[in-house]
Amino acid sequence: MSQTLLPRGWVEKLCDPYAVLGISVIADDRQIFKRYHTLAKLLHPDRHAKNCNSDQKLATAIFSHLINPAYEQLKNRQKRLIAIAMLRSDARVLQQQPLSSQSAIAQEMMKMPTPEAELFYEEAIACYGEAQYKSLDQFYQVTQQITILNLVYLRFHKPDLFLPQKIVPIIPEVDSNPVQLPLTDDVKPVLTNYAQRHYQRAIEYVRLGKWPLAVQELRDAIKLQPNNSDYYALLGLVHLKQKFIGMARVYICQALKLNPQNSLALKYASELKIKLGENTNPKSVAKAMSIAALLSRFKHRKGSQVKC
Repeated sequence: MSQTLLPRGWVEKLCDPYAVLGISVIADDRQIFKRYHTLAKLLHPDRHAKNCNSDQKLATAIFSHLINPAYEQLKNRQKRLIAIAMLRSDARVLQQQPLSSQSAIAQEMMKMPTPEAELFYEEAIACYGEAQYKSLDQFYQVTQQITILNLVYLRFHKPDLFLPQKIVPIIPEVDSNPVQLPLTDDVKPVLTNYAQRHYQRAIEYVRLGKWPLAVQELRDAIKLQPNNSDYYALLGLVHLKQKFIGMARVYICQALKLNPQNSLALKYASELKIKLGENTNPKSVAKAMSIAALLSRFKHRKGSQVKC
């Protein structure tokens, strides 16, 4: 199939293989393999059979000329290091540019302390990756945003962090005592669906003080039920215990926006100096680095250009 089926310049401009696959630059072999097979299913011609013929051809072209080459590059350890080296070179160019000339998401991430920037990066990549191929009209813009995140992230780390024999956790481990989290009306022990199961597992991880595992479970729960205030409230607590105050405020605010009576959110609102009724419209939430706002945008702006 000819590359002319792709919009002009896509192959040349989308040269970050991590961004094309929608994964972080520290994804391991298992994550790369899993993502590739997920995209193979998403872009299979049969999945687009009900759409117009041009969409079906575009999906096939994207998979053949962008995703396949990206996967071939990243599944080879040596080629993967070469890709990181090239991205580091682009990251140095980005660093030399005035902050005001860079995208809003790059500006916000550069202002964060390194631990909080790492957490924001990991959650934002997951958010963008989820939305990346849901609408082929959004693919190009979303992939560009992932590239920017990857370049900004590379500014925070030394080259030896990406040697293949090393395993680097996406979310830093934080030593902390387990939390006594009594069951309240906001914690529903009945497992009624998959989102609730993720939530229950998160509760157990919170009680054990295993913050990264709790974050992962809550993020999965939010993907399935994005309007459940309980999930945001507990995620805010987890960020608070990791001392990511900015992220904690965002999620507690989002919980209160969805349910002003959420007892867990109310409990920590005063500690985080959140005023009841505080403005949590999409613009202010985005300014506070809200991943919840990003998820909401992707759900309600299908077919439009993604701006962050």
